[in-house]
Amino acid sequence: MNSAHPSSSIRQPLPERMVGALRASLSLILMSLNTLVLCIPIYLIALFRAVSPDGLKPTWTGALRASLSLILMSLNTLVLCIPIYLIALFRAVSPDGLKPTWTALAMSIAEHWISINNLVLDAFQTLDIEVIGLEELDQRAWYLVVANHQSWTDIMILQRVFNRRIPMLKFFIKQELIYAPVIGIAWWVLDFPIMKRYSASTLKKKPHLRGKDLETTKRSCERFKLTPVSVLNFLEGTRFSQAKKTSSNSPFEYLLKPKSGGAAMVLDALSDHLSQILDVTLIYETKTPSFIEFLMGHKPRIIVHVDAIPTSEVKSVAMDLDGSVSNRKTQAFLNERWSRKDRLMGDLLEHRS
Repeated sequence: MNSAHPSSSIRQPLPERMVGALRASLSLILMSLNTLVLCIPIYLIALFRAVSPDGLKPTWTGALRASLSLILMSLNTLVLCIPIYLIALFRAVSPDGLKPTWTALAMSIAEHWISINNLVLDAFQTLDIEVIGLEELDQRAWYLVVANHQSWTDIMILQRVFNRRIPMLKFFIKQELIYAPVIGIAWWVLDFPIMKRYSASTLKKKPHLRGKDLETTKRSCERFKLTPVSVLNFLEGTRFSQAKKTSSNSPFEYLLKPKSGGAAMVLDALSDHLSQILDVTLIYETKTPSFIEFLMGHKPRIIVHVDAIPTSEVKSVAMDLDGSVSNRKTQAFLNERWSRKDRLMGDLLEHRS
């Protein structure tokens, strides 16, 4: 990684960075139009499929289904980003006291975006999702949501399950992604938590930056106190695979080792606000799909098991006597939860088989 990149982006004035983000957004819009034009061969695929032998038809059907889903979701994103951009402008010039109001309005638009994406999925396939444990959730409360990570589809499944049951899910993003086309500005106005990291070479050259990345993330978490929020943290840090399990010496059968850093930070920042910690277990029966395979049509059952843990229970085992959150105690707590989760996955998979 180029160590000069983080510092150079910091030196750029905000208007220049925003112009760059808008320029990138327009580029993506043009590329989306290109995608629409290229729908012509997709329709030709539909024609070829109609005259193909039965053995080839599932392949053509899946490709058409995935293509149409991606196009409609992209259009949904482009259209609903327009009011998000307007909110970003109003929020930038508003006094601090009004900023939570603009954020709440942006979250409402994002919830509509999730609902439309769900309608797109339902238009092209029938998902079999079994949800266990969604009782007594509150859209006006604060939650820390921790989950195992198996596929790029995990976020879509969780958004589908929790949309309008709890505040919109937000997850940690790298600071560089704020400048991503279209969605970068949306993440900023939605107050997604920003995670900033300096490379080892940068810290060696500029030791005064040590600890600044943690300060940036903590400041981001402080804004969570202003409006109800659900912070999503995939504690394993990466998607599960047998190769990763072996290389990391994971003691679990179906999981990688959990990491406590992000969870401990949220617990520390929101210890007086959190209503519950939601421990979510995602299980894909038969096969874990890739994102494209999911859009092509996923028939096996998906199980989402939600275990609500009172914040007081977590505080009693994760906090030191001075009231601060201990990384070591949090890690021990999560290890125990992951052992339970691993047993639960084994029991459910064995029972269903």
